[in-house]
Amino acid sequence: MIEKLPSLSRRAALGATATTLSGAGLMAMLGSSAPALALAKQDPAQDVALLNAAIGLEHEGISAYQIGAESGLLAQPVLALAVTFQGHHKQHRDELIAAVRRLGGEPVAAKSMADYAADLNAGSIKDQAGVLALALKLERGAANAYLGLIPSLGANEFHLLAARMAGDEAFHAAILGNALGEAVPEKGLMFG
Repeated sequence: MIEKLPSLSRRAALGATATTLSGAGLMAMLGSSAPALALAKQDPAQDVALLNAAIGLEHEGISAYQIGAESGLLAQPVLALAVTFQGHHKQHRDELIAAVRRLGGEPVAAKSMADYAADLNAGSIKDQAGVLALALKLERGAANAYLGLIPSLGANEFHLLAARMAGDEAFHAAILGNALGEAVPEKGLMFG
């Protein structure tokens, strides 16, 4: 059994900007360096730590959508979309939990809704656009995190899972950006 590693919150994993996190960033958060990345390729405990950081991302995303749904600020069909995206994040969380357990690790637990609300500064959100802007920031950060996670994982069996999750997060970001009236970026390679 792999020993329980310290958990990272989605907020901590996303760092100060909450928009650009790579697998290398996750490694740095875990106190790893370039030589440690090579060791991670052979160390299931490092994969457990990285996957647990991703579970933390999903816990926060699930909570953010719950906070938005309960806020009374979302009108239909945006509320239904938020609930759908929350369902995607629950599926991501469950897949990641299964991966951590396959590696013999203990999945990181979610924090309380009050903790997530404080971490996300939810009290400052006053309208639907504010809820969507927060969700967009988190989705973009998660897409980048999953893309960076792929080369950092030693177990190749989880690369496709991380890539699929990055695709979901990028899809969510595109829909949310459109809902906020953001222009389609003129240049490609927006993530990673």
